[in-house]
Amino acid sequence: MELTIDNVKKTFGEKVALDIEHYAVHDGEIVGLVGNNGAGKTTLFRVVLDLIKPDCGVARIGGVATAHSEQWKEQTGAYVDTGFLIEYLTPEEYFDFIGKINNIGKDTIATRLQKFEHFMNGEVLGTNTLIRNLSAGNKQKVGIIGAMLHNPRLLLLDEPFNFLDPSSQHAMKYLLESYNRETGATIIVSSHNLAHTLDICTRVTLLEHGQILKDHHKDYANLIEEIEQYFIHHS
Repeated sequence: MELTIDNVKKTFGEKVALDIEHYAVHDGEIVGLVGNNGAGKTTLFRVVLDLIKPDCGVARIGGVATAHSEQWKEQTGAYVDTGFLIEYLTPEEYFDFIGKINNIGKDTIATRLQKFEHFMNGEVLGTNTLIRNLSAGNKQKVGIIGAMLHNPRLLLLDEPFNFLDPSSQHAMKYLLESYNRETGATIIVSSHNLAHTLDICTRVTLLEHGQILKDHHKDYANLIEEIEQYFIHHS
């Protein structure tokens, strides 16, 4: 599933949060959107998902303008923050809810949850705990799993490594690589953690002050050194 962004600008008062002339993510890519805190990564995701309106420009998923149609939602999964969760539900109830809005039966949901067992590590299901009472890491897991349950063709995850312990971070990297390999889905991961991002992504885009400064495929010879040097001099 392809994502394109054209002439998108977004300001908050005098602060320019986004200023992107053109950006395209192609079908089947795993893209790491990296940048310091406040670079505009989350704002970009929110514009793409039609959660906030840009001052101008358009974001398209599969050629469909997200601000003008609901069609793209069936094939898109996203987790940006805990606002995506329904915290008075248990994880089981939340996953059933995801199934209902996507016309997926309980048996199918139960089958699909099996592939997340290692990632959940026995801490998410079967505890009879409301989502609001889970640890930050387990809330993160619920959100990521919920975004993937309907097998989206485009998956957007904002800072997914936050709050996860090292074992869960490793499990998530394997999960995303496997999902991309098995389904051909496009995955975009935003992060300020360069090491985790480079581990799984085939392409890395550096966003700073709302603008794309670098955009290279992983086989670009000087990519790692270039971006690391940028962070060293702009930390």
